[in-house]
Amino acid sequence: MNSSLSELEFQEMDARTAATQPAPWKSWVEGRDFLGGSNFIQTGQGPDRGEDIEMTGATAADQDFMAAAWQDIPRLIAEVRRLRGLLSRSK
Repeated sequence: MNSSLSELEFQEMDARTAATQPAPWKSWVEGRDFLGGSNFIQTGQGPDRGEDIEMTGATAADQDFMAAAWQDIPRLIAEVRRLRGLLSRSK
């Protein structure tokens, strides 16, 4: 089994990211980040603020991971593409 990701797979990841609510996403955990209310992920900010995402059954770590993934995944894809470009130029 080839574990290498194809450009098509990166394009699909980009499309899934683009289809979500606006960035940045920020995890807010009651008792850690504010007092009163429930845990949620804030989407967007200012005029680009989206709907808050509220979950049940997620730990604070789960929620932090999901919120950070919006920022992390596009950066990882860009870095892999950059490194592949460097490798292809060095051949």
